[in-house]
Amino acid sequence: MNISAWSIRNPIPSLVLFLVLMVLGWLSFYSLPITRFPNIDVPVIQVLVTQSGAAPSELETQVSKKIEDAVSGVTGLKHQTSTITEGQSLTMIEFRLEIDPDRALNDVKDAVARIRSDLPRTIDEPIIQRFDVVGLPIVTYAVRAPTLSIEELSWFVDDTIKRRLQSVKGVSAVDRIGGVTREIHVTLDPDRLLSLGITAGEVNAQLRATNVDLAGGRGEIADREQAIRTLAGKKTVANLAATSIALSGGRHIRLDELGTVKDTWEEPRTFAVLNEESVVAFSVTRGKGASDTTVAKAVTAELEKITAEFSATKIERIDNTVDNTFGTYEATMKTLLEGAGLAILVVFLFLRDLRATIIAAIALPLSIIPAFWAMEVA
Repeated sequence: MNISAWSIRNPIPSLVLFLVLMVLGWLSFYSLPITRFPNIDVPVIQVLVTQSGAAPSELETQVSKKIEDAVSGVTGLKHQTSTITEGQSLTMIEFRLEIDPDRALNDVKDAVARIRSDLPRTIDEPIIQRFDVVGLPIVTYAVRAPTLSIEELSWFVDDTIKRRLQSVKGVSAVDRIGGVTREIHVTLDPDRLLSLGITAGEVNAQLRATNVDLAGGRGEIADREQAIRTLAGKKTVANLAATSIALSGGRHIRLDELGTVKDTWEEPRTFAVLNEESVVAFSVTRGKGASDTTVAKAVTAELEKITAEFSATKIERIDNTVDNTFGTYEATMKTLLEGAGLAILVVFLFLRDLRATIIAAIALPLSIIPAFWAMEVA
């Protein structure tokens, strides 16, 4: 069938078809996200195992090698790499592109479950999840406030900024960099423990067992069903210091008589410095399918509102990949227009026919614009 000849004899269906394709392509062009990476599902699975205080050599022999041996027989395995640091073992498992990521995840979970009993009992439960390529920060900000301490500034980022930004459409995660996390330190006196005949492990076990809120089931009170809860969690540091610790022989002693109880923060593992000044930073990660530029604009608008509400704080952008992504997009559009213009010019110079040049000028957008609709569908 000669499609060209049929289209010339019946122009209306062809015109309607291309008109519809042009409208679909035009609408799809403005709905396509501008992103640094395409939205693809890469079959890469990561297995994270943590054990507080464990040396890398111990994790290598007791955890990493066993996990690598367990997953080596999984169908479609291409490559695996383990990174071991103090207290942490991270195994990245890469599969062939044709392997379904969900199936790969389930196969790895099954393989690790089969050797779970062979792993040390003191490790935390292994975390097995897919590695998301688009899960990289697109913008990073630093927060400074001369009137706030490092603990108060960290809490401001966690409680105010993080909660506000997570409600912005297209934001998948907000991660704090630097700062500190509140922690209650109980420092026991060894001589005092020895004189009373109790160990630090026994004190720790009693605190874990008593300083907790637990559900107690249901009960009937006055012909009405009520939920029963055991409320033993300490609300203040003073209440925790007054916790009664049982000793041998039926004796009891207060926790603060065995040492000191101090409201402080945990040992910092990360830090952020801007112009030789200690700050608290946070990074913003876009959700899958969202546009880098759209999310960055929405985040900027929300941060301007936060700055207006909390004038004592200063929020400054220190890292940004959106400008480079948008610059690449603009350069691509410019190159596309230049290429189309040169193609039309070459047709005119070689054919010296105005009618053929006009046909080429019309055919170029008719062939390019509908492609955006195909991109959106794909």
